[in-house]
Order: sequence, then structure tokens, then C-alpha cells
Amino acid sequence: MKFWICTTCGTQYMASDEPLEICSICSEERQYILPSGQHWITLEELIASNKYENKWEEKEQGIFAITTTPSFALGQTAYLIQTPSGNILWDCIAYLDAKTIKQIRQLGGIKAIALSHPHYYSTQVEWADTFDCPIFIHQDDQKWVQRKSQRIQFWSGETLSLVEECTMVRLGGHFRGGSVLHLQSGDQGKGVLFTGDIVQVTPGEDWVSFMYSYPNMIPLPAGKVKKIAEMLKDIPFTRIYGAFNRKITHEANRVVQKSAMRYIAALDESLTESR
Repeated sequence: MKFWICTTCGTQYMASDEPLEICSICSEERQYILPSGQHWITLEELIASNKYENKWEEKEQGIFAITTTPSFALGQTAYLIQTPSGNILWDCIAYLDAKTIKQIRQLGGIKAIALSHPHYYSTQVEWADTFDCPIFIHQDDQKWVQRKSQRIQFWSGETLSLVEECTMVRLGGHFRGGSVLHLQSGDQGKGVLFTGDIVQVTPGEDWVSFMYSYPNMIPLPAGKVKKIAEMLKDIPFTRIYGAFNRKITHEANRVVQKSAMRYIAALDESLTESR
């Protein structure tokens, strides 16, 4: 019996002798099956290949970005966030080896794992078992969990306080339970937001965007984007750390608001008609 991992999205499934024919995460409209077909691997095979390692970057005091190189699956970034109440792992990556485990333990371990949405669940249960900690996922995304575990706690409502400094906020959009994480003490007390791609930092790192599906280029309705911007308007944050090690370093809340306005203008044609 093996815990198979989809090589396209990095999601790990319940143990079985043979992998499924298709990945449930990749086969719906927000993801994709590659033209070459469905492919699977295990964490043990990833480690044994001696091909991968996790790179660490301290973004600011107490915030570490963890990214697998060469890129595997979606290539997202996880963040280890140090707080006086314990460390939070925001989002997850599939690759977990002895070197990564040692480094995290040296930094104080993990008190809790918090997830933005199903594309980044990856090997979350492996991480939780290794560091003996709970996983927090919004209950609206419960059906997308492919590897069950008693460590997973499904929360409800619009906000969840993980520790005094960290609060999860459900924004929806990309997924119904799509969530972001607010670190009140980040950027010297001015506030930091970790967004996954619920709010996607663009390559120029001066705008953000909002999509139902990024690879398939399916937009969100204007009303939903307006609601997301309104929900974030009164939350203090000057920086955003996004899914692919991208960041907004100044006036991040203002960037979200102006980006939402531009997005809505594009959908109602007022942006393109003015060009």
C-alpha cells in the first residue's frame, strides 16, 4: 500500500496498492490533466531520486519561505511563520525530507498547519504527523480532502484565530472555502497577509488578481471580487506574501483595492473601452 502523489498538482491520496486512474483535483475545471496523461509518484520515490531539495529564504524576521527546487507539481511556496505562541506553517508543499525536518525543528517545530485552498493540501498529513500538529481547513472545502486524517480540523464561519497574532479569513472566490492568513505582528506591527492564490500576486509584484481558475483562465464575477476587496479593506496589512514566492512590499492593502477596481472595470468593459 502506498500514498500516491499526483505529479501535476502534488496532492497525496489515501493508501492503495495502485493509484487512481485520474486525480480528482486535476480533473475538475480549475486544474488540468496534462496531454501526456495522469502520472503518480510517492514521497519515498521523490526523496530517493536525490533530485529535489527545499530552499529556504527569510523574507523578514520570523517569516521563512520554503520552495522545492527544481520545481515539483504546482511549484508553490509554503511559509513558516514564527510567533511567541508557536510556529504556523501556511500552505504546504509535497516534498518533505530529513533536512527540512531538522531545520524546522531547530526553528521550534510547527504548532499548526493552515491551508488556503485544495490545490495546496499536497502532503499535509505527512507534515502534520511528522510535527504532531493539527491542520486547519475551512469546512466549505471538506470534500476536496483526498487523504483523511484525524489531525484535520474543519472550521466554519468567516474568521479563525490560530494564535494571538494569526487569524485565518475566509474570502472564497477561487474555492468556496478559500482563505488567507493575517499576521498582525508582521512588518514591524503594520500587518502581513499570506494569500496563496486566493489573492494572486502578479509577476511584476505591483498588482494582484483574482480568478476562479488560473491555468484555464476562468475569471471570477465582478461581485465576488468586490466582496473580497471589501472584506480586506479594514484589515491592516502593508505586505502580501503570495503562492509563488511573490510579494507586495508596500501599501499592500491599497494595491488590493486598486487591483479589484481594475479587475471590475475590465469585466464591465470600461477599462478596455478607455484605451
